[in-house]
Amino acid sequence: MNEKIMMQFVGFVAGSEAREYSFTVREASCEPRHFVLSIAIEAFNSHRVRFQDAPDVCALRLRHELAASDNHPSASHFQITDSELDEYTTRHTQPKSAFPRRRPKDE
Repeated sequence: MNEKIMMQFVGFVAGSEAREYSFTVREASCEPRHFVLSIAIEAFNSHRVRFQDAPDVCALRLRHELAASDNHPSASHFQITDSELDEYTTRHTQPKSAFPRRRPKDE
């Protein structure tokens, strides 16, 4: 992804089958472009992704698409896949400690 572009999260629309996250990409040499990335409602209902993480999941995918196509992907709508959700969860979940924390004793 070119350093001279700006990617901005615009908002989302909750539908019956998916939540659609909108982004605008601005680049000095062309008009703003609009992208929509969708996450199936089932992914939220099954706790595969949290509502507060969804914009970040979508932004990562859009950055990847921009980087892979010299900032001009041929599509403007992308569906987040189960494997992308799994990868995000793996990368952003801290492993549980082998030793539980002890509470300090009151003296």
